[in-house]
Amino acid sequence: MAWQTDLDQFINGLIRRNEGELEFHQAVREVFTNIFPYIEDKPIYKEAQILERMSEPDRIISFRVTWEDDAGNVRVNRGWRVQNNNSIGPYKGGLRFHPTVNQSILKFLAFEQTFKNSLTGLPMGGAKGGSNFNPKGKSKNEIMRFCQSFMTELGHYIGENMDIPAGDIGVGPREIGYLFGQYKRYSKEFTGTLTGKGLEYGGSLIRVEATGYGTVYFAEHMLNTQSDTLEGKTICISGSGNVALHAAEKAIQLGGKVVTLSDSSGFIYDKKGITLEKLNYLKKLKTVDRVRISAYLSEYPNAEFHEDQKPWSVPCKIALPCATQNEISLTEANMLLSNGCMAVSEGANMPSSQEAIQAFQDAKILFAPSKAANAGGVAVSGLEMSQNSAHIYWKEEELQHLLHDIMSKIHQECEQYGRVDENYVDYVKGANIAGFIKVADAMLAFGSI
Repeated sequence: MAWQTDLDQFINGLIRRNEGELEFHQAVREVFTNIFPYIEDKPIYKEAQILERMSEPDRIISFRVTWEDDAGNVRVNRGWRVQNNNSIGPYKGGLRFHPTVNQSILKFLAFEQTFKNSLTGLPMGGAKGGSNFNPKGKSKNEIMRFCQSFMTELGHYIGENMDIPAGDIGVGPREIGYLFGQYKRYSKEFTGTLTGKGLEYGGSLIRVEATGYGTVYFAEHMLNTQSDTLEGKTICISGSGNVALHAAEKAIQLGGKVVTLSDSSGFIYDKKGITLEKLNYLKKLKTVDRVRISAYLSEYPNAEFHEDQKPWSVPCKIALPCATQNEISLTEANMLLSNGCMAVSEGANMPSSQEAIQAFQDAKILFAPSKAANAGGVAVSGLEMSQNSAHIYWKEEELQHLLHDIMSKIHQECEQYGRVDENYVDYVKGANIAGFIKVADAMLAFGSI
């Protein structure tokens, strides 16, 4: 296959130009493995160097963030914003505060975000940003001072028609409030420059729930193609942030039996199932009390806590990885398959390694990649942008309907471009090609420079 040789040469060049950026290499290879054969008989994309342009961010902004801790010590972190591609709309993507954040991770996330945003059908380009700042163990005032310093630098490069950041790992409603407050002071404007805002100052209903809900809606759509549903299915979920908790909530509402959730200390396994009542207790533990997930056992002692482990050894029919990138290795994928898993819908960004994805595809189970399955969050962020621009406020039922429609549309496009035969849809291929076409055609329309 000529395209395979071309792909290998392309990736080798990418690695030379972006040395050591392993997550970025992985993300580009995963997408372009499907795009190279698709464009083999479409020379217009090759002549315009579309893939070379797509894999080179428009710009990467790196800056120092200096702040003061409660003891009066000056602290220094690094901040970034990767503005990847704005061919179909202003840059859009979250901010992540976590000690593991580096340029490679943010480049991979911004690259993925470009195609994810394209799939929503909304006019949004791709970006991502953040800092190696660790909010854990910091006081409320320390987090506020860091956010204010971070936004003082980032504020030069964003705006409601230029780049609209949102939250991500380590950046929730509290942090968005501090960031938006500083942007408002800095710009002397009250505009929808960030999404994920509080309802009292321009936020949207169901934004917090949207990524998790969308992940479950996509899983339900996949099952529907086989005349099946979530009803009665045992479901393993990793993570315990907004995505995981709301994926669990929607799965339970649709009749699924959720048995696991996790954090960095390990996972809980509730053989009887996590009910909505139990989930509400867990939400309080994680989002209000901010304690480890093992505290769940103090209220529900019949559950199990497995320290320093991931939940993928637990038998389940549906797996929803909602924690972080590369959390499912080939070994863990084989565990899921041997235990009868029939569907995986990714709530986190790139949570399955390339080897794990290949194992799922070889087994021909239902597998939804993150750029399709977790697009619900950015979709509702786009709807928040629309509400801010028009100075309107939509009701929850309207937003729920719009979210469900967007996830249904994404599923249809993935099915259109990913159907292999009457029994199997390659959702990775479908998502990559469907996301690529809109961005690539917009880039062609703008000319070659």
